[in-house]
Amino acid sequence: MYQPVLAPVADSLALSALVACLPLLLFFVLLGGLRLKAHWAGLASLALAVVVAVAGYGMPTGLALLSASQGAVFGLFPIMWIVLTAIWVYRLTVVSGRFEDLRHAFGLISDDPRIQAVIIAFCFGGLLEALAGFGAPVAITGVMLVALGFSPMRAAVTVLIANTAPVAFGAIATPIITAGSLTGIPYEEIGAYVGRQTSLLAVFVPLLLVALVDGRRGMRQTWPAALTAGTAFGLAQFAASNYVSVELTDIIASLAGLLAVVLLLRVWRPAGGEQARADLLRGDVPAPADGAARSVGPARILMAFLPYLVVIAVFSAAKLWTPLKEFLASTDVKAGWPGLDGKVLNAAGEAVTSTVYTFPWLSSPGTLLLLSGLLVAAVHRIAPGTVVREFASTVVKLRLSLLTVASVLALAYVMNMSGQTITIGTWIAGAGTAFAFFSPVLGWLGTAVTGSDTSANALFATLQQTTGDKAGLDPTLLVAANTSGGVVGKLISPQNLTIAATAVGLDGRESELLRGTIRWSLLFLLALCLLVFLQSNVLGGMLP
Repeated sequence: MYQPVLAPVADSLALSALVACLPLLLFFVLLGGLRLKAHWAGLASLALAVVVAVAGYGMPTGLALLSASQGAVFGLFPIMWIVLTAIWVYRLTVVSGRFEDLRHAFGLISDDPRIQAVIIAFCFGGLLEALAGFGAPVAITGVMLVALGFSPMRAAVTVLIANTAPVAFGAIATPIITAGSLTGIPYEEIGAYVGRQTSLLAVFVPLLLVALVDGRRGMRQTWPAALTAGTAFGLAQFAASNYVSVELTDIIASLAGLLAVVLLLRVWRPAGGEQARADLLRGDVPAPADGAARSVGPARILMAFLPYLVVIAVFSAAKLWTPLKEFLASTDVKAGWPGLDGKVLNAAGEAVTSTVYTFPWLSSPGTLLLLSGLLVAAVHRIAPGTVVREFASTVVKLRLSLLTVASVLALAYVMNMSGQTITIGTWIAGAGTAFAFFSPVLGWLGTAVTGSDTSANALFATLQQTTGDKAGLDPTLLVAANTSGGVVGKLISPQNLTIAATAVGLDGRESELLRGTIRWSLLFLLALCLLVFLQSNVLGGMLP
């Protein structure tokens, strides 16, 4: 039996938190500073986390290694299973010959790459986040932008930053529902608070996207479309989360943003689109010839969008139709991790539940993507041999990414089970009433480590609630802040960086993506910290 001690190093919470941070610091130094390959950085940090757990926290070596094994398996299934099937579905669209039609179809909306970045990465990516989450939006929209002619690095950074505002309500609001179930606070109430935080962030994300894609010229020439998309998304996210449905928030917001841009483009076109295409897109993916987009008729457009329409239909049925949702959930196989379950205790002396492994073989987004791919292959009449061959080649392509994500999730599990994460969180929570400013940092940290806003809430939602009660702060505000902070932590999550790098063909260059995104992650985090702090006092009227 093992029960973590909050301050095991010299009975000092601050010193213990510093030691607990060492695996995370090592990871980011190796990845961002020394530019080590992500899988080596993950394995080295995992080894250090095990050493800290055993030597610093007194965790039995066997339990530490078993924690790592459970995390590694979780990283492979369901996390990387989702990424694997998402990229496979994309590959089927390529071998079917329909992806070129899709590129032309987007030209019917706008042939300006800056507008396409907003439509695909922000609006369509938000819809995929609403339905699937767990890296699928980054993988799918990343490969779409590359196929449209974006350089791999520009495409990866674009989709990573776009995948921020929708995250809190992603996968049918799973992070918020998780926080509600752990804290006892109605998740609708938490969602209403989150909707008054991330909706403000959403307004500025498309503006940042066009600036990243085309600098000052992009901002100057396309800001009306970017601002329209962000404002429509933000207003819809606020309204849906507060007055309609927390679960449907991102679906409504993404469609509202897309519709607003399409309507705007009927009466306004940005200047400089042709020059932007010449400057920004790769020469091996030329712009459509005059009239080429118009030559793609409605039937071909429908077939080009079919894979994504199938994905939306399958996920909508699985997540929104209650009988099917309950049936899929009933097929999940749950089992205590051998040798670990029942051996790790929480602060109250009770066995933690995180040692139970859930095998969602049918309900997993990855399995739903597999079903979608098989349907697409049947409609597009792709030979079974080609389908299998593409799946096998995708597995081979992802082999190092599989190792990276497995090591990162193993690192997260060791830190969680040994008590390192709680030590860090409790130390940050010691700021008292000023904790309102720092509360998003915990969500940011949790998501950066695990790659999941849901996991960040599982780690810190109860801590946020308890701290709020003790410090005289609104507990719901702090739990919501944890969720909102996780939104911007996903930008630098090693898991998400690996997914983006793999999807666009930048395997092993995660360190470059980290350097391209970390400043924006920190800037967004600072903005959220200020917003939550103000909402805890002078802007309290913003809250429900």
